[in-house]
Amino acid sequence: MATWAELEAGAPELAARGKELLYRSGEGEALMVTVRGDAPPQAHPIYVRVVDGGLYAFILKSPKLTDLLEDGRYALHAHFDPAKPNEFLVSGRVRRVDGDVRARLAADWGFSPGDAPAFEFLIGEALFGERPTADDWPPRYTTWKPPA
Repeated sequence: MATWAELEAGAPELAARGKELLYRSGEGEALMVTVRGDAPPQAHPIYVRVVDGGLYAFILKSPKLTDLLEDGRYALHAHFDPAKPNEFLVSGRVRRVDGDVRARLAADWGFSPGDAPAFEFLIGEALFGERPTADDWPPRYTTWKPPA
């Protein structure tokens, strides 16, 4: 697994274009999919931020929090815009962050996270799909995985 900073170092254009899609509305927004045991995958809209070389989110008490605490696997997809149909996806595992890191994130977050736990999204794979228009198919995919 890799940090966002390692993605930026290993695939700078992919990271920059992915970050642009995550922040297309001005806020870091994505759709996160979680899994747990034999339960079906669950999709959840969340707010994310790239801070100090990490990709982070606060996760409020919910089934997605339970999934992350019990399993830790995720897939995170930037919201889709039919007018600009490029795609960005990262997947991997989360790690909970506490102490000074959590406090620093909470101080500059877009909402008050209260006591919600903070997670860093570690990246096992990143993917960027490019389509000049909604009529162009299939996308041209670029992928990145951290070195073994």
